[in-house]
Amino acid sequence: MVLIGPAAAGKSTLGDGLASATGRSFLDVDTLGETYYAEVGWNMDKLRDRIQAVGRVAAEQEWEPARAHAVERIVADHPGTIISLGAGHSHYTQSELFQRVQAALRSVNHVVLVLPSPDHERSVQVLRQRSLATKGTNWISRDGHDFLYQWVHDPGNHALATTVLYTEGDEPAQSISRLITMCD
Repeated sequence: MVLIGPAAAGKSTLGDGLASATGRSFLDVDTLGETYYAEVGWNMDKLRDRIQAVGRVAAEQEWEPARAHAVERIVADHPGTIISLGAGHSHYTQSELFQRVQAALRSVNHVVLVLPSPDHERSVQVLRQRSLATKGTNWISRDGHDFLYQWVHDPGNHALATTVLYTEGDEPAQSISRLITMCD
């Protein structure tokens, strides 16, 4: 199973809990990705440097090939594992990179898009509150680009997902139980 969705959607919490409940391994690309980024000449220091040099939006676009490579490798290297993909790992401005990720995820039985609500504006509102509370960011860049809005409204997430899990009002254990039921 691969969990996708915007920042603060709860992918890591759900993945970790699902792994515990099912006895499977759990991997978060945010913690493992650095190994795979390095294979194509990227690391988080380079990303931070590029953000300073060209701005967050341009740097994220430059980083897309490394993110796509990481998705391909983590899925291929860890079959049968529950995987959480960070928000940018399911969003691409370059169609050929999106197609590579789409091809990599075809081997996965369950690609679950995690969102708070079917109402996109409500999801952005909930995720912004969570992000401010847990990560200290609202995900709006200095130039005004709203990453949360982008990630929630990106049709690519729905194209990659085999199912959507809406979590608002659920405790993590309730969402995990629904994930187990959905994927039996």
